[in-house]
Amino acid sequence: MAAEVLVQGGVRVTVYDAMPSAGRKLLMAGRGGLNLTHSEPLPQFLARYREAGPKLQAAIDAFPPAALRAWCEALGQPTFVGTSGRVFPRAFKASPLLRAWLRRLDAAGVAFAFRHRWAGWGQQGRLLFRTPRGDHAVEARATVLALGGASWPRLGSDGGWTRILAAKGVVIAPLRPANCGFTVDWSDIFRSRFEGQPLKGIELRFGAHRVRGEAIVTRTGIEGGAIYALSAELREAVLAKGEAMLSIALRPDLDRDELAKRLSVPRGKQSLSNFLRKAAQLSPVALGLLQEAAIGAGLSLSALPPERLVGFINAVPLRLTGTAPIARAISTAGGIAFDELDADFMIRRLPGVFAAGEMLDWEAPTGGYLLQASFATGVAAGRGVLRWLERS
Repeated sequence: MAAEVLVQGGVRVTVYDAMPSAGRKLLMAGRGGLNLTHSEPLPQFLARYREAGPKLQAAIDAFPPAALRAWCEALGQPTFVGTSGRVFPRAFKASPLLRAWLRRLDAAGVAFAFRHRWAGWGQQGRLLFRTPRGDHAVEARATVLALGGASWPRLGSDGGWTRILAAKGVVIAPLRPANCGFTVDWSDIFRSRFEGQPLKGIELRFGAHRVRGEAIVTRTGIEGGAIYALSAELREAVLAKGEAMLSIALRPDLDRDELAKRLSVPRGKQSLSNFLRKAAQLSPVALGLLQEAAIGAGLSLSALPPERLVGFINAVPLRLTGTAPIARAISTAGGIAFDELDADFMIRRLPGVFAAGEMLDWEAPTGGYLLQASFATGVAAGRGVLRWLERS
């Protein structure tokens, strides 16, 4: 995005990429449909960035969701708003958009240099790159760093830039997993039977936060959309206390009295699992989770009176013992502190060096917010470079 703004401003631009081809993380994002942005009103949209919202507001105001949709459509990829308010290209994948974008950049004169991993600065302040043919030094009037966070490092963003900038005195909040899964000490029986199974139609509760959605049991814990929505709060609790207690309502849509009435019917010769499956309409994985939690709490489900069983079904305690590895997270929190940047996204300690995207200290839930802020800060950095070049 920065390159596009710059080349349109008449500047000669080269994009250096550590990978053998461009846009690999964008292609990964497109595996689930490429959720570009969200259609909700801008005030609510900006609130999704939490404390970083005011820092990102100017960039998103200047390149809002409507502008991103227009940009996408100008590349021949019309967009649509899904039932959840999320915005997708009609093709529902990233590859057609990326191909059209790269063709347009190439036609505009943007050059690409692949397999060039940035390693900092060499002699006379030149940019230093590691390449298969050895080190390569480049002199540039201005530089935009868009090196990502540290999730999915095999796609290029390994967080190695943090050491380079920290050595220059740039304040960087530690990179942490965001929109991530969490570890749970499952029993061997539960793990072997239910790994990969979805928990649908649940409500997760943590403190004052409540989220409806879906989660997936993994070999080491739990992940999924509803978990990601609470990941910031859960992660901070795990960091502070070593664990987080999550409450799961397995039947949040069923009236408590109605559920109690159903569970008060004699079960006769039915097994408890079969009775609960029919009376509470619980899936096998939900029943397994209920039993797993009961054993962990030292309870016998068959001994619980209906009222207490209702409460347990809609408040299943789950102890999260840690975060899943940052390499598996959808995104990362932490990065360059906003106080280190001026209004044009230039790093104050490094005149002529700008930063954008996930390198900066912000996080957001899934839903289009991640890509929107990455696109918008890329545009803002590009415009910042043009102003810098006019002054220098």
